[in-house]
Amino acid sequence: MAPEPPEASQEVAHAPQGRRSPYVDSGVLIKLYVLERNSDAAARMVASFSSVKLNPLQELEVRSALRALEGRAIITGAQRAAAEHEFERDVVMGRLRRAIPDWSEVFKTAMRLSSEHGAATLARSLDIIHVAICWNETWEQHAVTRIVLDADAGRRTISRHVYGHFSEHLGRCIYDGFWVGEASPIPNTRGIRNDLVEALRAIRIPNLRWPGGCFADEYHWMDGIGPREQRPRNINTHWGGVIETNHFGTHEFMDLCGQLGCEPYICGNVGSGSVREMRQWMEYLTSDADDSMAELRRANGRAEPWKIRFWGVGNENWGCGGNMRPEYYADLYRQYATYLRNFAGNRLYPIACGASGGDYRWTEVLMERTPKLEALSLHYYTRPVPGRPRTTATGFGEADWFGLQQHALRMDEIITRHSTIMDRYDPDRRVALIVDEWGTWHEPEPGTNPRFLYQQSTMRDALVAAVTLDIFNRHCARVRGAQIAQTVNVLQAMALTEGERMLLTPTYHVFDLYQGHQDATSLPLDVRADPYGIRDESIPAVSASASRDATGQVLLTMSNLDPNRPHEVSAEIRGSGWSDAHPPGVKGRILTADTMQAHNTFDAPHAVRIAPFDDVRYAGGRLHACLPAMSVVALQLG
Repeated sequence: MAPEPPEASQEVAHAPQGRRSPYVDSGVLIKLYVLERNSDAAARMVASFSSVKLNPLQELEVRSALRALEGRAIITGAQRAAAEHEFERDVVMGRLRRAIPDWSEVFKTAMRLSSEHGAATLARSLDIIHVAICWNETWEQHAVTRIVLDADAGRRTISRHVYGHFSEHLGRCIYDGFWVGEASPIPNTRGIRNDLVEALRAIRIPNLRWPGGCFADEYHWMDGIGPREQRPRNINTHWGGVIETNHFGTHEFMDLCGQLGCEPYICGNVGSGSVREMRQWMEYLTSDADDSMAELRRANGRAEPWKIRFWGVGNENWGCGGNMRPEYYADLYRQYATYLRNFAGNRLYPIACGASGGDYRWTEVLMERTPKLEALSLHYYTRPVPGRPRTTATGFGEADWFGLQQHALRMDEIITRHSTIMDRYDPDRRVALIVDEWGTWHEPEPGTNPRFLYQQSTMRDALVAAVTLDIFNRHCARVRGAQIAQTVNVLQAMALTEGERMLLTPTYHVFDLYQGHQDATSLPLDVRADPYGIRDESIPAVSASASRDATGQVLLTMSNLDPNRPHEVSAEIRGSGWSDAHPPGVKGRILTADTMQAHNTFDAPHAVRIAPFDDVRYAGGRLHACLPAMSVVALQLG
């Protein structure tokens, strides 16, 4: 049983005047769940309030007291379990509202009370702390997010290709990233580093986009075939003016995709190329005839043709890919697409260059002028909101954290508005929206080549990834592909390398938590989250998405964007068949950290990583979880 508090707080230590939720002593709370002499009076008193605050010390005392009563054979194990169930139900239903006092203020007050009254009252330290909690006015209530999830109502599939990746000849993404060369002491398979391949296979990478990016529209594929020592050396004019050796070309890329077990996504050159050049590249890759391109491929060591579906017809042709008007590009696309033939049973899926962010006119023109369109791309990078300076990935404060999450959430509006335009021309949603460049874009790390776009990845980036993937999942009827930029050593990377060392970023771990959504059925859910904000601006503190796989397992992923406080989640799951008598099995995993800037380094590569999550329970027909500040949680239910 919890120790009896001093007389002044023995039953209810009322909060300062005007506070609606009182402070109730642990001894009173225990009487609610174990029948004692004053249980009825305690129940009547607590019922007079709409809710009662519950701090961690009280919760510990109640649970410890119940176990102690069982240990002393005052109650049975079944009675203790029933009491804990009722206690948890009251938390879930909001009758007990978890709250966190300002502990530093509590202990300051306790020290003062002990000094002034300890000798006269003979109070114990724990009693004084209880009084200090009551005395202290600064309480931080756990916000409660309400979720309604329909487990049997999903109709749309979340394409696995939404979880794709992008790798460009930029900085150290290809060279010193994927490609180390066959003579490297770094373990590799035909020049491709093994640890990176193993890590990406572990998250089931579905596709990889290459060679760009801006690099694609000045890349001439024939420079990257044949004996490596004979390949031409060019200047990479877009990214740092460094020498492009062309040692990593078509054969190396297709070998990489084979090792990864993913589909290739090639972006062809419209900006400085020709229809003939692009058609010949397709023929080189996929023809099994006795034509010159197929013979050239065989001479370079590949007898059988490859299969390839995803083919980008240019990149950012509104900018680095030629500074074109949408009308001009629409005509060019129709011309190029005409000559992209299918050889040897290959089925091509051409992807037209789409808009940058909120350029809705580009989408309007493309949809109007290209009636045989199959897919349209979209690029959107998460950067600081206008008026805020750009920072490095690790050198930021809470205002920068908030601004970046706010900017990431704009993806929902952008996709919605582009989709509305597409719906007018394509009401059956035959044309896919492919978000083939997205992610955070910070200032490069100090001391690095600024055109190499090398940046760290923190919990801030992980939360951006989580909310963005939630948005893609919700828009799965139209968004059927996406590629985060970029896979290694550039922008929002999955991995960073330094010689033989490699680390996985917090963003990588988000893709790990979310991989169960791939090719699963999207489940509709309604999320009513408390706001998180700074000054007079706010965003929803909790983001979520859910899916059901082929075995009937439900994956619920949730993220808490608030870096300061935890948020309770109460999820009603309809159509599942689960009940208190037959609750679901729950396997939880979490990614979180103590600071907003937390990240992995080569000296501490596991500082931020996935851990088991068990602050979840099913009671009262609801799933109840407490999401720590700045966290991403994945719950497997079934």
